[in-house]
Amino acid sequence: MEIRNILIVGAGTMGSGIAQCIAEHKIRVFLLDSDTEIVKRAISKISERLQRSVDTGEIDSRQKQDIIARIFPVSAIEEAKDADFVIEAIIENLESKKNLFSRLDRFFSKGIVLASNTSSLRISEIAESTGYPERIVGMHFFNPAHKMKLVEIVKCEKTSTDTIKKTRKLAELLGKTPVEVNDTPGFIVNRLIIPMINEAAKLLQKGISDRDSIDNAMKLGANHPIGPLALADLIGIDVCVHILEILEKNLNNPEYKPCEILRQMVRENKLGRKTGQGFYTYKK
Repeated sequence: MEIRNILIVGAGTMGSGIAQCIAEHKIRVFLLDSDTEIVKRAISKISERLQRSVDTGEIDSRQKQDIIARIFPVSAIEEAKDADFVIEAIIENLESKKNLFSRLDRFFSKGIVLASNTSSLRISEIAESTGYPERIVGMHFFNPAHKMKLVEIVKCEKTSTDTIKKTRKLAELLGKTPVEVNDTPGFIVNRLIIPMINEAAKLLQKGISDRDSIDNAMKLGANHPIGPLALADLIGIDVCVHILEILEKNLNNPEYKPCEILRQMVRENKLGRKTGQGFYTYKK
């Protein structure tokens, strides 16, 4: 299988990072979002990130231009009819994803893999909306997608061996290390990391320790490269809360209930790096 063109649906933080990663590996990208302004902003952010790589000598200006030239903004699925592989990276909402996959399933031939970058939703539930569930798979990248090496490949009961093989091949083409996991809420990383973030926030909320002490304890005591509260800011506080709610509901376990400090931060729009304020303050 030769992958020459990939459609990315969703041009937010994850979608733009995945698009950049693909373009850096000399594969053409169709970048689609329901809001064309989001696509424009995504390409602008990609250009800014690439310019930093130019400034540090990692790439030169010509390489930057070539990468940008491989990203094609599109306003409809029909404009990406030549796609050999599709990756969805839209809002983390089951109904929105099911509606999208139903449309993708009708448009693309059954040999085209339809992958979801969902961080916590069940792949089997997304696959229910399609006529060819054997080609539906989870392909969970991590933020920043153009740098992080891991990709979780999530298979449900109906995902075919051929679909897994194609998805693994693409991950490896992109310089990633794929790990396979059966369909379960949170998969591997978020099932472990997000509850840890919740517990760290509880320690802070109860006054057991302060922010810097909690993060330094995990960096120095567990050899983590980043503390759990700083990691929450990187992921997005709203994303953390959403994943916790999904884990609590689908695993029927109150231990996953988001603590009040996280909910309060969401209400105050203190979502972490993307808003400039979370557990830490960031310059815009």
